[in-house]
Formats: sequence, structure tokens, C-alpha cells
Amino acid sequence: MESLSAVLPITGIMLFVSIFLVPMELGTMVMFLMGAVMLILGMGFFQLGAEMAMTPIGEGIGVQISKTKKVIAVLLIGFIMGVIITVSEPDLQVLAEQVPSVPNLTLILTVAVGVGIFLAVAILRIKFAVSLSKLLIVLYIALIGVSFLVPREFLAVAFDSGGVTTGPMTVPFIMALGVGLASVRSDKDSASDSFGLVALSSIGPILAVLILGCFFKPTEATYSMGHVANVTTTRDVVKVFAGELPDFAMEVLISLLPIIAVFILFQLLTHRFYKRQVRRIIVGVIYTYIGLVLFLCGVNVGFGPVGAFLGEELASLTYNWVLVPLGMVIGYYIVKAEPAIQVLNHQVENVTDGAVSVKAMNRAMSLGVAVSIGLALLRVLCGIPIYLIIIPGYIIALVMSLFVPKIFVGIAFDSGGVASGPMTSTFLLPLSIGTCRAVGGDLMTDAFGVVALVALTPLIAIQSMGLIYKLKANRIENVAAQHPGLTADCDVIIDFEEVAI
Repeated sequence: MESLSAVLPITGIMLFVSIFLVPMELGTMVMFLMGAVMLILGMGFFQLGAEMAMTPIGEGIGVQISKTKKVIAVLLIGFIMGVIITVSEPDLQVLAEQVPSVPNLTLILTVAVGVGIFLAVAILRIKFAVSLSKLLIVLYIALIGVSFLVPREFLAVAFDSGGVTTGPMTVPFIMALGVGLASVRSDKDSASDSFGLVALSSIGPILAVLILGCFFKPTEATYSMGHVANVTTTRDVVKVFAGELPDFAMEVLISLLPIIAVFILFQLLTHRFYKRQVRRIIVGVIYTYIGLVLFLCGVNVGFGPVGAFLGEELASLTYNWVLVPLGMVIGYYIVKAEPAIQVLNHQVENVTDGAVSVKAMNRAMSLGVAVSIGLALLRVLCGIPIYLIIIPGYIIALVMSLFVPKIFVGIAFDSGGVASGPMTSTFLLPLSIGTCRAVGGDLMTDAFGVVALVALTPLIAIQSMGLIYKLKANRIENVAAQHPGLTADCDVIIDFEEVAI
């Protein structure tokens, strides 16, 4: 039901566009609808599999790491886990193809090492209760500093390509690892510190790609735009999807093998899980596999090509400004179809004991991504340089982190890394590129950057929710101080859904 409610709105928007704005061939629309069905099934299986397998594995390893006394051992385990998980991320292969002049293997290993180093730092932060906001300020200042050394033509693609590495394979595992690490601590900040691993791990790949840009100085980016298959019958549609399915099945299998190997080794060394739990994890891994295969096939074969087609056609209209509000509506609903987003939202609800609900998180994330897509398409149409948005945006987010409750800082910066997943890279990025081609813009400086903006706006949106919550909490405390009998007679409940709005 969650998957259905996430995918149906964006499907309805596409039907509306095809009827009133951009007429689509029937075969194109059938391909899109088939992709939507696969997305719904894939998201359902993936979320169930992540809950049954990825979460317990990650939490178990996190608890075990917390019990390790030697700092060197903690760093080494964190680094190895980061490298293994990153190499297993399907989006990393797409990243390698987007950045020319850099050998694929060099790029993959550099990004993996970047994530490994920052995951180790993130684990130490939780273990020694280091302030997340202060650490983020230092690291983002370094990130912005390095960005000035990178050629202007490469800046947008660096932020984009770095952002897609924290995808559906990485996020559930890393988030569960954080919960496991924090669960060993019993202080008041343990729940807040369970968030932030994805945030710090997201900085690693962006910094790594920026550094590579300093050395290799690529001057152009490539993006293999998928074309909508020419189909005339339902049999043709089935043939197209069936032909692509084995490739995605092999890709996901290769991605899952390192995590399976880690689980087997962990279980042999620690015997943490009972036989029944092991069987449940095995079933969860199978569900995760089925879900990712269906999801990636649906989004790449059915959704992605339609995004590029839609961008080109809408940008060719005399009233192409309609792309901005339409893009905002698409952004509002499409973020709910990101598989890792729902994993994050449920994790937030569980850790906060329901205080921050899934519905509240969805609303805040949707508003943030809607703004980012509007800005991205406005940037393409008007040629606005990305650094005029990215640098002020990060400054605002980092300043806000000093004033909001700690738990919202971790949730917000985790949300930024999670929001820029496969739906963004395979539908919204082609939409931006199609628009750029239609208006004759520069692909390097104008089209790329949409993933970076999607990763930025949730930082401000979620922290704004935290700021409003803090103001409401302070107001309630003041009322309680003025009327001492209030706290004894009744409970005051803060409505987080209202805060999200």
C-alpha cells in the first residue's frame, strides 16, 4: 500500500501531461505504466527485505563495533565496510560512465575509499559523542574550498555524481549500523547520534570526485540517454522488459554478494543470530534482491526515457516556463517513490518512538525536493550558475544546524543523501538534460546539478521543521512555568504533522 500510494500520484501527473500538454504515443505510455507497476512491486519487496535483512545485519555489526575497545580496529572495520558497501552500489557504475577522462576503475576505487574513510570517521563520532553539527561545518567548509579549485564546467557533474552513490543498497545498511552503534550508549544524546552516518558518508564521494576533477580536469560529461522503445503490441512491451531484466538481475546479484559475504563472515565469528533469525535474514535478502531487480528495471526502462522525452517536448513549447511549476509538482511526489526514503522515514519514526511520523517526514521531504526541482529547471532555462545556489544553500543549512535540536541535524543531513537516489538520477536528471538540449543550453554547466540540488534542499526543509518544533516546545515550557499545575494534570502533545506543514 505504501508503494502504491507513492507511485500513483506521479503516474497520474504523467497521464495529465500526456493528455493536456505533451501528447505521447500509446506505446510510450504503456511502457511508462508497465514501469510504474514494476516500481510498485519492487518498492514493496525492497522495503520488506530491508526491514528483514539489512536492518538486523547493520544493527548487529554496529553493536559489535561499539563493544570493540581498540580505536584502530574500529577505524579499520568502518573503512572496510564503507568500501564494500559502496562497491556494491548499483548507481556507482552509472557514476563511472558519467565522468569521462577518468578511468572507471580509478573513479570507483576513489569513491569507495572516500566513503570508507568518512564512514570510519562517522563511527568514531558516535563512539566518542562528537558534535555532528560542528563536524559537518568543518567538512563542508573543506568541500566548498575544494570546489573553487575544480573547473567550473566540472563542478555540477561532480556534485551530481557524488550524490548518487548513497543509494538503495547503501542507505538501509548504514542507517541500521548507526542505530546499532548508538544503542550501546545510554546517554541522552544516543538517539540523536544514531543519525548522521549517511550524512558524513555522502561527503566522501563528493569530495573524492572533486579531488579527481583537480587532477584529471575533465572538460565534458557524458550521459547515455535512454530512448523510449518502439512498441506496437503488448507482446512488444513484455519483450522489451524481459530482455532488460537479466542484465539488472546480474547487476543486483553482483551488488548483493559483498554484503552477503560480510553477513556470513560476521555470523561465523560472532554467532550473534539464532537459526530462526538467520532464516529470516536469508528470506529478507531474497526479497531485497527481487525488489531491487524489479525497481531498477522499471525505472530505467519505463520511467527514465520518458523523463528525457518530457523535458525536450515541454521546453520546446512557447510557454516553456510551465516546466518550473510542473517540475515542482513532479518533485513533490517523486521523492516518495525513492525506496531508501521510506526506509529512512520508518527508521526516524522508530528511533523517535513515533514523535516524528512517516507522514511528517514525507511532507517535509516532498516540499524540499519540490523547491529543488523548481530551482534546477529555472537554472536550466535561465542559465544560472550552480554555485550561486549551492554555496548559499549549504551556508544556510550549516548555520541552522547550530540552532535546531540535535536529532533534527542528523535526520536532515541524512535525508539529503537519501533523497538523491535512482528516481532522481534516472528520471529527473534526464528531464533536466532533455530541457537543456531543447533550449540550447550548456549540458555541463546547466543540465547537471539537479541531483546536487535534490540533496541540498531537504537539509533546510527538515531543519526548518526542527526549528518550528523547538519554538513550539519553548512556548509550551513557558506556559508550563507560568501554570505549574499544567504538567501534573495533562500531557502536552506536539503535532509534528502540523510542524511539517
